Amino acid sequence: MARPLEGLLVLTLEQAVAAPYCSSRLADAGARVIKIERAEGDFARFYDCAVGDLSSYFVWLNRGKESLVANIKNPEDAALLHAILARADVFIQNLAPGAAARAGLGSDALRARHPRLITVDISGYGDTGEYAGMKAYDLLVQAESGLAMITGHPAGPGRVGVSVCDIACGMSTHAAVLEALIERGRTGRGKGLKASLFDGMADWMNVPLLQYEGSGTAPLRVGLAHPTICPYGAFATRGGVLVLISIQNEREWVDFCARFLDEPDLHRRPGYESNVARVANREEVDAHVAAAFARMTREEAAQKLRAANTAFGFVNDVAGLARHPALRRTPVATPSGVTWIAAPPVIASDGEVALGRVPAIGEHSAAIRAEFAVR
Repeated sequence: MARPLEGLLVLTLEQAVAAPYCSSRLADAGARVIKIERAEGDFARFYDCAVGDLSSYFVWLNRGKESLVANIKNPEDAALLHAILARADVFIQNLAPGAAARAGLGSDALRARHPRLITVDISGYGDTGEYAGMKAYDLLVQAESGLAMITGHPAGPGRVGVSVCDIACGMSTHAAVLEALIERGRTGRGKGLKASLFDGMADWMNVPLLQYEGSGTAPLRVGLAHPTICPYGAFATRGGVLVLISIQNEREWVDFCARFLDEPDLHRRPGYESNVARVANREEVDAHVAAAFARMTREEAAQKLRAANTAFGFVNDVAGLARHPALRRTPVATPSGVTWIAAPPVIASDGEVALGRVPAIGEHSAAIRAEFAVR
């Protein structure tokens, strides 16, 4: 069964997370992705050794790619890369701003030479302004974008537990590449795309940004609660299990009061009568709800929450995720053997697609050099 991007060639000069995220999704869809690596490999190969001698990050983001070891400063290797680019549809790079251009791989020059080429430049803070030269790893951007300051417990800012700035940027560039391919199908011309980790997270930060500029105050850090909705948070059952509930509207609140709290008139009490009132009275409301949860077992709480049609979920650890009944897994072959990762989130009507193999460093170098030999 043909995949939607079969026949397309993508060359990537990438490392870490954001650019590999984008290119991995193109590979999943059938594109041929040639990944350029230094002799020592993408440093993300060795973030940990969770999968044999490969890191969890690398296995997740580099399935289905071909690994070519090349030195972009070596004239022969540079000629090889230009030979590949002459046939390529997409070129993705996330080197430091200006580094690709100094190596003769600047996006504007490449598109002038190859008008059908789509180029993608990924950076930390863009390629202009005082931050252009700043190193930008995910947690740094979480801090700079304001995300860390609205995340965590009231006692202090916190890190989102996954590389969310990298992922936001990678998701955005993946969508932009697909749009550019559609446009090229109409016009016959490629285009240049630029994205940064900061811009990707700034987009996700629009709600707190607009709230701040509209009211003069930013959302507070409230841990496992919601800064503008109450009750919306985690409560401990009699056995200490945390259950997170979400009340989205007054109808749900009335049902929660009547069927879970067994207090059908509570929603009329001052301080409980509207979401605005409950947020202002959060300490008392949360304490009232917490007392009810503390009298129930996990099973009793779940039964009553379902009867009240209240949205809820258990606060799982990673071990809980590994056992979760909704978790879908898919196999990925690696140099160390087969491992099972969480499956891509979208399920197509024509079935799930098998993911490609994770390459060893330079595994495809000889074959690629023979195929694109400069004569």
